[in-house]
Amino acid sequence: MGLFSTSFVLLVVVALSAADGDDEFANYTITGRRFPDGFTFGVATAAYQIEGAWDADGKGEQVWDTFIHERPERVDDRSNGDVASDSYHRYEDDVRCMKEVGVDYYRFSIAWSRIIPDGDSETVSSKGIEYYTKLFKELKANGIKTMVTLYHWDLPTALEKKGGWLNPKIVEWFQMYALICYTFFGEYVDVWVTINEPKQICHTGYGNGAYAPGVVSPGVAEYVCARHVLLAHAGAWHMFDEQFRERLGSRNTIVIDSDWYEPATDSEADAEAAEVKRQFVHGMYAHPVFKGDWPQVMIDNVAKFSRLQGFNASRLPAFSEEEVRFVKGTYDFLALNHYTTYMVAAKEGLDFPAEVSWDADAGVDAYQKDTWQTAAVGWFKIVPWGFGKLLRWLKATYGDIEIVITENGVSDRTGTLRDQHRIDYFKAYMSHMLDAMYDGGVNVTAYTAWSIIDNFEWTQGFNAKLGMYYVNMSDPLRPRIAKDSSKYFANVISTRCLLDSCE
Repeated sequence: MGLFSTSFVLLVVVALSAADGDDEFANYTITGRRFPDGFTFGVATAAYQIEGAWDADGKGEQVWDTFIHERPERVDDRSNGDVASDSYHRYEDDVRCMKEVGVDYYRFSIAWSRIIPDGDSETVSSKGIEYYTKLFKELKANGIKTMVTLYHWDLPTALEKKGGWLNPKIVEWFQMYALICYTFFGEYVDVWVTINEPKQICHTGYGNGAYAPGVVSPGVAEYVCARHVLLAHAGAWHMFDEQFRERLGSRNTIVIDSDWYEPATDSEADAEAAEVKRQFVHGMYAHPVFKGDWPQVMIDNVAKFSRLQGFNASRLPAFSEEEVRFVKGTYDFLALNHYTTYMVAAKEGLDFPAEVSWDADAGVDAYQKDTWQTAAVGWFKIVPWGFGKLLRWLKATYGDIEIVITENGVSDRTGTLRDQHRIDYFKAYMSHMLDAMYDGGVNVTAYTAWSIIDNFEWTQGFNAKLGMYYVNMSDPLRPRIAKDSSKYFANVISTRCLLDSCE
């Protein structure tokens, strides 16, 4: 899709200001320009968050099962994903909701341990294949295309016991799993996503240990994890490209999440600090894929700090020249998950951080303003203008590349059916996206809302509701009940307009 029409139509002021207290954005108006022809809309979920049936029909245990079963207090409300939204048994209800909203596609993930219970054997679960095949056929029958994520954080526990993402063999384990999925499900899939949000896998899984598998090794294991994730992605992408692309006609990429990082002041030092943080967050995974190798500022910072901290070598493991070539170019488009924004200031004082971690290696201070509106999750501030700035930065950094928004949404704690806050969020964030498209020439071709139904929100449990359909997690039947946001999103899709009317 090329540049879009610049015709300007009705603008309406809305109560939800872009930065809630920032003068620069206090009077932001929602655009009345339409989504261009060919732009598509979808919704997203992840297997562990919705499926339940955690050990049904021969499914193997995965790291989130282990992580929470061993220590239930790791989740705010001590809930777990054993049943979740019970989509394993109620996937037809999910598809009905999507049909009501009128989405073009559904982004969901396949549970590795539901396909290969122990992760790396040649034993494939016929029940697992059967479940996803039924889901694919139900979606096809309702005219809904598919975007399928191979890995959304749920590594089989049997593989974690062998070192998980810290074991170099994970690259071949993942390729074998990808091969099985391409083979059995390829005819049904329009877009493949190899891996979702590697930052969360490595930083929270093997750095600070906040997420499964709970390994605490900041500034060391999280970098080993990152290297293996990128090599695993590249291996699965090349396999698809060489063996399946021509026959299937589908596409393949990796999803990288990023917040926006805004300089705290107009100073050159803060501008440089914000760019460093962007490279440590988004660039850490995107630079190897889109440009080749780690961002130079990462290479330099980690090497310098490692030396000053007494390490014999850089804590950031290097890619060989062959590996740089292997990873570079392994994408069909840029897939982005985005939710919030931070301010960034240059750090003054010590020449190097005493703390050994990925966070400290950036060497900057990042924070959020107290005046910004907070969603259910404490760190989650609603800052729509950051979305538009991030999209413009992506174009400036990676060129005129196609961008697909693969996640964006907002939480609350009650699951209220009158969820005007979610409507306001969608409206403001998508408006800034449209501004970036029309005024900045950013080539965004699709938008994916998280999520179609309330689900299990990792360590927030059932406290954070992000669905357009309410699910009562205490009701064994798990009925899906439409919220107002589902009707608003349906209207946006049908009218291609964020307002009641567009010209």
